[in-house]
Amino acid sequence: MSLTSNSFISSFQGLSREVWWLSVITLINRAGTMVIPFLSLYLTEEQAFSKSDVGWLMSAFGLGSVVGTWLGGQLTDRTGAHKVMIASLLSSGLCFITLQYVNGFLPICAMVFLVMLTADMFRPAMFVALSAYSKPENKTRSVTLIRLAINLGFSVGPAIGGLIIHSMGYDLLFWIDGISCFLALALLMKVLNPKKSKVLDMHDPGAKASPYQDASFWIFFAAMLLFGVVFLQLFSTVPIYYSEVHLLSELQIGLLMGMNGFVIFVLEMPLVRYFETKKSSQTKLMIQGVILCGLSYLVLVLTDWPGILVIGMLFITIGEMVTFPFSNAYAMNRSKRGKQGQYMALYAVAFSVAHIVGHNSGFQLIDEKGYDFAWNVLVGLSVVAVVLLLWLGKREKAGL
Repeated sequence: MSLTSNSFISSFQGLSREVWWLSVITLINRAGTMVIPFLSLYLTEEQAFSKSDVGWLMSAFGLGSVVGTWLGGQLTDRTGAHKVMIASLLSSGLCFITLQYVNGFLPICAMVFLVMLTADMFRPAMFVALSAYSKPENKTRSVTLIRLAINLGFSVGPAIGGLIIHSMGYDLLFWIDGISCFLALALLMKVLNPKKSKVLDMHDPGAKASPYQDASFWIFFAAMLLFGVVFLQLFSTVPIYYSEVHLLSELQIGLLMGMNGFVIFVLEMPLVRYFETKKSSQTKLMIQGVILCGLSYLVLVLTDWPGILVIGMLFITIGEMVTFPFSNAYAMNRSKRGKQGQYMALYAVAFSVAHIVGHNSGFQLIDEKGYDFAWNVLVGLSVVAVVLLLWLGKREKAGL
């Protein structure tokens, strides 16, 4: 037990002070976005929209994420990560507070779009700042620490948000979301040195490569988009599968989903540190992670044994722990070729697009063809993603 705890503690050693502060800021920011998990409920219960209307509103949500991420990358390259993070936290805080006062389908569509646009400008800027504040040998673990902060924030936020809604209603929730952005902003301005970020996150002025002309990066983008479509089913179609096919209660589903967060919290950082010491290829590790995510759906087709749900959850959890940190590190390393903000924005956009197409297409497949057909399609998408990553690996060996 002491060996395990020592491994866990030692995996955090060597990270810079700024990376730790950036993770705290990210934790406050993500825990504060309490309204997002309850947005569909708010729109149906408080605003009385139909499910069809909510579907379009959630498309505005995803589109705002794509545009905001892209814009954040562009602005980061032009003005620096620090200024973009400040602008994002300030404007998203104001938008969260304003959202509760907007009524009507089109105005709410526009406001939801603005909320996500301003909020997701933060992501590429944060990744560029993270790269600036990290030593080369610590970049992957720095990304993993940020992921832990995001996962912890998304775990704590909905729990607190549900309690607030139950006791005091939605109005207070919007105010708390906005205020949390302002708190994260105040902390960022106090503890992070913009001059240090300005110096370190500048790429070589002679490196003018654009991600839009980087063929290898587009292969990587396509692989991550497919992986995102596969992985994100965990938060939409999979819980309904647990309920409708295996007849699990909300408590049982919550415990099974909670296992994902617990395993990530305990094992991800030591696992990443282990792979770093082995100096494994990032592309090979991504391939292994995508294979595990595909297997998590394949096992659901092979048997109706209830215990397979735990095995499937472990497969997708380990796959997530391997794929996300090393794909993020790959994008960071590739961004050295040119414009960092745009590279990191495109990486994030892959998952924003996956949000737009993944959830809806998953539900449509299940509605038309059933769960087994949908799971087989996801396995097929995983295979295509693996083929793309193998192609990427060959291009890397050729120096492309």
